[in-house]
Amino acid sequence: MNTNASGRKDRVTEYARDVLSGKIIAGDAVRMACQRHIDDLESSKLAVYRYYFDVDESERIIDFAETLTIAEGEEEQQVTCYPFQCFILGSLNGWRVKDKGYRRFRTSYVQLGRQNGKSFLNGILAAYYGNFDAYKYGQIYCTATKKDQAVIVFNEIVKFIESDEELTECFKVHEHNSTIDCLLTHSVIRALSGDTKSIDGFRPLLGIVDEYHAHRNNQMYKLLEGGIKKMKSALISVITTAGFDLKSPCFKLYEYCMNVLKGVTTNDTQFIYIAQMDETDDLWLPENWIKANPILEYDPDALANMIPIAETAKEMGGEDLRDFLVKQLNKWIQFSNRQYIKDIALWKRCGVRKRTLADFKGKKCYVGVDLSSGGDLTTIALVFPYMDGDVKKYYVYSHSFIPANRVQEHIKTDNAPYDIWINDGLCTVTETLGGIKTDYKYILSHLKKLITKYEFSVQMICYDPHNASAFLGDLEGMGYDSLSITQSAKNLNDATVDFRLEVYSGNVEFDGTNDLLTWSMANAKTISNNYGEIKIDKDISVDRIDPCDAVIDAWVMAMKDEYKVDANEFVNEWLAMASQYKQNGGEK
Repeated sequence: MNTNASGRKDRVTEYARDVLSGKIIAGDAVRMACQRHIDDLESSKLAVYRYYFDVDESERIIDFAETLTIAEGEEEQQVTCYPFQCFILGSLNGWRVKDKGYRRFRTSYVQLGRQNGKSFLNGILAAYYGNFDAYKYGQIYCTATKKDQAVIVFNEIVKFIESDEELTECFKVHEHNSTIDCLLTHSVIRALSGDTKSIDGFRPLLGIVDEYHAHRNNQMYKLLEGGIKKMKSALISVITTAGFDLKSPCFKLYEYCMNVLKGVTTNDTQFIYIAQMDETDDLWLPENWIKANPILEYDPDALANMIPIAETAKEMGGEDLRDFLVKQLNKWIQFSNRQYIKDIALWKRCGVRKRTLADFKGKKCYVGVDLSSGGDLTTIALVFPYMDGDVKKYYVYSHSFIPANRVQEHIKTDNAPYDIWINDGLCTVTETLGGIKTDYKYILSHLKKLITKYEFSVQMICYDPHNASAFLGDLEGMGYDSLSITQSAKNLNDATVDFRLEVYSGNVEFDGTNDLLTWSMANAKTISNNYGEIKIDKDISVDRIDPCDAVIDAWVMAMKDEYKVDANEFVNEWLAMASQYKQNGGEK
């Protein structure tokens, strides 16, 4: 048993060291979380580091948890926390702010496979913070998209209370309105769902967001988070499984937390525990399932019971296989047989920051234009074929336009952050035509500026003829060759298939900060005609795919481009190298 300097057991640090030594099976994400704890322990020895680990406080919540009783089943059992549960609970309560004593972690993201005690953990947090944390008149919320989901955590707390005579004297349960009075602190625990306005203006000591993967938007999370700004010790706790929607706020939070673990970004107040298999793991090897389901390491019968479930899912495929991968193995997978980019991570891998439009000054490109029906998104895309050694590659640029008076409407209907994309320069607001309808002159003006600034050699402008009548006159006036791309599977099949293959092969590059383009790619589905030819489409009217459409329009011609050495291009590159050589004084 690991102990601190005073000889007190320290189950958090013990777990971290056991994981890092390989004594406990865990995936890379959990290993990174454990290494973060160990590194932070070292940092806490420095005066400049803001936080310290209070072993007594860490053990206090674990000890409390182990006084609880599990009533469900044939007979009551005393709670015994598994090591990974000790790590989660102890980390949340043990890490503190120096000189203040406030809890360090203000937000928590825990991702576990199904039946790994997610609601159980949140129930412990709610009961502990409600009555045994010394905070008076605290507000604790168990939130979810639907009432029946919100009361799952609430019912966990009720079961703890009703299984212990001493706890029944500390709490008063009101089943009719899903509230619990905490009699020692005058705090209140409430189950809430759906109606986000009902928590607006509240100040939660603890906000529980259950099964966040099922939330269509982040309103519930943000309202809870907004209420803790002035709270000294408050926590927003997300404990969830993976989900099917890669556009969900939960997936976005998951990606953010993975970047924190990898050191890509820093957030010392965000706790993270993500139990998942590694990319190179064999999906069908039972011992690997423990990485996504840490409870299975201590329950061999449950692990054995998963084997026939896995075999059935593998044999049946389709929805059964996806459900097994997402819920049992805790893997994020887009739920659609028609998903255009099956694994959005492959698209994101193409995102770069080292290349910009300036790198293609004077180069040839193909332009794609997707025109809106009036007040929707309109997009242009530029595709630059180039050679990297013997391999043909492509750089993709995309920019969108939206009428000023339709921005707020589309933020709500599309559940998309157009305001942020506008601020980030990914989308231009058009003000003319009453701000209701997109003015195509903005698009052509933007394109002309790019061509002039970077001296692009435009080979072809490919456009969707739908809604193009008001656009063609100005387009022809630019003097470039243009091609009408009929939006049928017959005409778009080759480009649709080829673009996806080049993405999967890693031969496509785009600005990795272009979240609007990535959002569009995640929205794109495929439909086919009677001959098996495909084109991209979308599921619903608010799943915009305009940037993806524009890229594929340009791809119709870009994929046919044959790279030939341009003598002028060669001479210009040689002169640039010679000039640089001269500036360096003749030294390399």
